[in-house]
Amino acid sequence: MSDKEKKIQDNTAQLLELIGEDPSREGLLKTPLRVAKAWSFLTKGYEEKIDDIVNDALFESNSSDMIIVKNIEFYSLCEHHMIPFYGKAHIGYVPDGKIIGLSKLARVVDLFARRLQVQERLTNQIAKTIQDILNPKGVGVIMEAKHFCMLMRGVEKQNSIASSSSMLGIFKDYDSTRNEFLKLVEQSNI
Repeated sequence: MSDKEKKIQDNTAQLLELIGEDPSREGLLKTPLRVAKAWSFLTKGYEEKIDDIVNDALFESNSSDMIIVKNIEFYSLCEHHMIPFYGKAHIGYVPDGKIIGLSKLARVVDLFARRLQVQERLTNQIAKTIQDILNPKGVGVIMEAKHFCMLMRGVEKQNSIASSSSMLGIFKDYDSTRNEFLKLVEQSNI
């Protein structure tokens, strides 16, 4: 167990006491350890590096047609309440000499989602990172999410969905490119 996990474990035991629980109760005996391991996993994006994720998955390509991966599931934690939000990311780009392995797009989403986040920043970080890695003609990212800080506390609106987008390059500059992306994202799934 790392020093970080040990501190999380100790703090979780203290938190249990503060809310009126007994950390030595049978059902809670291993909870601090489980929480420490869960938080290590849920925040592993702080430890990962984009170069390690992309690895050797960049390829030369003459393609200049739009590439889209949609419905990439993600799970994150709201930085305001440290409560989960989850949803789907849709990523499109128009290559300019390089393409990336499709699974790497999902890994980029996970790298940034596995940090304390706000959805707006998460959307922008993904788009900017893909732009920096590939230097394509343009990148579009749309994210749709349900936020437990709105579902189970506060306004308690069970059917609310937050949408955010980041458009760079020709996705921002040209209505036709942006509209093609939006239309393809809206089309039915397999």
